[in-house]
Amino acid sequence: MAQLSLRSVLSSGVMALALVAGMAPVVAQAQVLEVGVDASPVGLDPHLITAFPSFQVVSGTIYEGLTAIDKDLRVQPSLAQSWTISPDGKTYVFKLRPGMTFHNGAPVEAADVVASFHRVTSKDIASPLASRLLTMDSVVATDATTVTLTLKEPTAPLLVSIATLAIVPRSFEADKDSLQRNPVGTGPFKFKEWQPNGFIALSKFEHYWRAGAPKLDGVKFNIVPESATRQVGITSGQFSMLANIDPATALQLKGKPNVRLAETLELAYTVIGMNTSKPPFDNAKVREAFNYALDRQEIITAALFGAGVPAGPLSPALKDWAVPTAQFACYKHDPAKAMALLKEAGVTLPVTITMNVLPRQDIKDIAQVAQAELNKAGFKVELKNQEIGAFVQDWKNSNFDTFASANAGSPDPDDYFYRTFRTGGSTNVFKYSNKDVDGLLDSARQMTDMAARKAAYAKVQATLACEGPAAHIAYGQLFSAVRANVTGFDMIANRSLANLADTAVSK
Repeated sequence: MAQLSLRSVLSSGVMALALVAGMAPVVAQAQVLEVGVDASPVGLDPHLITAFPSFQVVSGTIYEGLTAIDKDLRVQPSLAQSWTISPDGKTYVFKLRPGMTFHNGAPVEAADVVASFHRVTSKDIASPLASRLLTMDSVVATDATTVTLTLKEPTAPLLVSIATLAIVPRSFEADKDSLQRNPVGTGPFKFKEWQPNGFIALSKFEHYWRAGAPKLDGVKFNIVPESATRQVGITSGQFSMLANIDPATALQLKGKPNVRLAETLELAYTVIGMNTSKPPFDNAKVREAFNYALDRQEIITAALFGAGVPAGPLSPALKDWAVPTAQFACYKHDPAKAMALLKEAGVTLPVTITMNVLPRQDIKDIAQVAQAELNKAGFKVELKNQEIGAFVQDWKNSNFDTFASANAGSPDPDDYFYRTFRTGGSTNVFKYSNKDVDGLLDSARQMTDMAARKAAYAKVQATLACEGPAAHIAYGQLFSAVRANVTGFDMIANRSLANLADTAVSK
């Protein structure tokens, strides 16, 4: 059996020799942060990507939006230094920071924002982010640094929704291919090199708009699928960071010399999705039975080493929005109830289904535990382990009975719910349609009263929890392992690595 060897990932150095009288030459080493990641991105176009391996490479590092979300999940200015909102809530005027440039040297102007928003909503581009701008009526460049966005109706979550709508040069508005391999953004790091299944290298953007950032000379994402190899890399100092690691890896690294664990309860969730466009999941009773068959706490204990909490449709990290899972009857593990519901649905037992599995170790573990539970409650589940490209393609094309995956969350419920569960939503791969849910989502995004919005989303959660197309499994404790000489890094619950702009590595 071939023996796996660690790839050489020594930081690239820039040698600066200064001859000083009576002193030996002084050597200055460029500080490139070596990051170990488990999978290669599936493209780098910020308006097309859906997978975490792509998101963590580009979001907040290569690309930025008009607004940003900080580690406390609050909206902050980004490319827009300020904005005003009309009294009727339908007109937003954004003022761009002066003097910004893209990585290709072009100035960042209002016309680029307009083109980026048009690109996201273009049917030809088919961005999964299109629902975030569904209420956009028009967007115009009032002048070079002023963007006026007019909405068809008030949209309460807009400032959150646009935080991850990257601004790209206007020349790419109709280009579906170039940014997938050669991204061009405004962020603290610019794209340098991609060796497939090897690494992605980013270099410091010398003309970044924020003074003093970035502190690093570059970031190198080393693609190392083997967990044991990544662990050896961080403990030996070959890697300075393992970003967004699973609980099993975190447990192995706990207490290792010169390695510390950063952690937070994440917004992202693990989920088993169901295709409602064909039997058996076109029947709400089957979807409800599926939930009764699952023991979420057992899954968390066995697959996530206890590092997580049972997942409702919203993360408990969203304290203003999330309904406690204790209020959902189907979250009580009851195989007998599941089988009774299947019989009421009139389906033949066992219900034979296939589950596509995202190629990530924690998801594979979750799928195996769920398979065993479902098989004891009237289902017969076959796991289909796929490579990431095939999984994403089948997901996009709704080519599945069920799938086990992990998806990103958002600080505002609308961002997740509207695109995912609204009829025709841009990431509604389940083909789910519920008129009551549609009505609640349509009205909630227009509400300015916090109590009214909360009540509407509570009703949405009550419906989705047991009859929806997604069995939410767990909100995990999210970890990153960093070497002791890494400073300034804070985790963000949405898995963004935007904070690398403030990260440094000491000698």
